[in-house]
Amino acid sequence: MNRRSTDDNGTAGAAAAGRSGSAGDDRYGPLGPGHETATDPLASGTWVMSGALVMEAIVVLLALTVVLRVDEGAYATPFNITYVAVLGVVMLLMSGLQKRRWATPVNVILQVLAVAGFIVHPAIGIAGVIFAAAWVYVYYLRHTIRERQRRGLLPAQHWPTERRDDAGE
Repeated sequence: MNRRSTDDNGTAGAAAAGRSGSAGDDRYGPLGPGHETATDPLASGTWVMSGALVMEAIVVLLALTVVLRVDEGAYATPFNITYVAVLGVVMLLMSGLQKRRWATPVNVILQVLAVAGFIVHPAIGIAGVIFAAAWVYVYYLRHTIRERQRRGLLPAQHWPTERRDDAGE
């Protein structure tokens, strides 16, 4: 039996899917807009961002020993110690709040503060630059998934919504 979907007139293809079929039409993918997925494809992104913040908090808090011991404690000023400790603790706290709507701007601010760690010690600034690059990649992936979802390019958008028994066909 032919499993190709057809419309009421028995025609198939781009016109049946509601698309013009022209080469310049990139509104949807080749399978059409698809349906809503059963699970949110961006939900796993919050776990990735939480994990990244936990790792960054660990690195920042371990960098506190660098501030205290390198050059016989020359960088161990009250400002530097407070800056690093507060930054690490806030990153750790924010790792549990990634599902909040306001988490993205706070993440960006934390990355700016991490890169600004050059004023405390170059090692903290370098770690901030490395993690900032990782965050740029995370947000790039998030944007790509949203765009693919909008265009109907995620595989889960084309799975059947209910299970069928194909044995009787």
